[in-house]
Amino acid sequence: MHYGLTIFPTEYTAQPDEFARRAEERGFESIWFPEHTHIPAARRSPWPGGPELPREYYNTYDPFVALTAAGAATRQLKLATGICLIVQRDPITTAKEIATLDRISNGRFIFGIGGAWNAEEVENHATPFKKRFPILRERVMAMKTIWTEEQPQFHGQYVDFDPIHSNPKPVQKPHPPIIMGGDGPTTLDRVIQFCDGWMPIYRGGMPAGLEDKVRDLRKRAESAGRDPDAISVSMFSCPPSREVIDECERIGLQRVVFGLAPRSPEEVWTAMDERAKLIR
Repeated sequence: MHYGLTIFPTEYTAQPDEFARRAEERGFESIWFPEHTHIPAARRSPWPGGPELPREYYNTYDPFVALTAAGAATRQLKLATGICLIVQRDPITTAKEIATLDRISNGRFIFGIGGAWNAEEVENHATPFKKRFPILRERVMAMKTIWTEEQPQFHGQYVDFDPIHSNPKPVQKPHPPIIMGGDGPTTLDRVIQFCDGWMPIYRGGMPAGLEDKVRDLRKRAESAGRDPDAISVSMFSCPPSREVIDECERIGLQRVVFGLAPRSPEEVWTAMDERAKLIR
């Protein structure tokens, strides 16, 4: 079992470099930084976590800049987006950012992605909210082409470019692992089609039917000619509970990612130490 940490990096909490350094010293495998470019003041979309949207959602740092600082302060810790909102990003530019981060960190990047929940935020980036998942697929497929081909080109409905030169290429081959977040009715379809792992989120309890879904994912992988053992499953925002961790391990998950609130640095270090005690 691998153990990770996720936090919204902001100006008023533990800074990315020190957060990463302490996480690596305590034996954590990875850190995961989320992404929100902004939160519309007239937001109508309900937050899945409750009635009040926490302020860190509109105060969080850019994940790639924060992960670069974290990578410079560490040597082995994996650096992950948890999650990157690729539906709000240009795929050519993002492919360059990821390849650069993977290169300067010597192959430590994990690309956590998701479809986003905030319709107004997504549409401010000229992405129609109802089309976000086909757009997500094309942008990820285009990025994989950029990472793996010398003169990549892509011709889709939402992404279209003739042959280009784009370097550097990532250290990890064929590319950094792509982890799909979420637990919707078609999430596992996306995992099988173009991802290397699945990451459901813990919201007050284990996701419904998780064991059956993990079993189904393995069967789908075999049917698609993929190695089931090469597709990881991680529990995101896992509570600091040995009982929950043991259940995740029994079901066959490979990673748990503990969530930390972006409070004062002293409070963050205390919470990190408490979770470090659960590492085997």
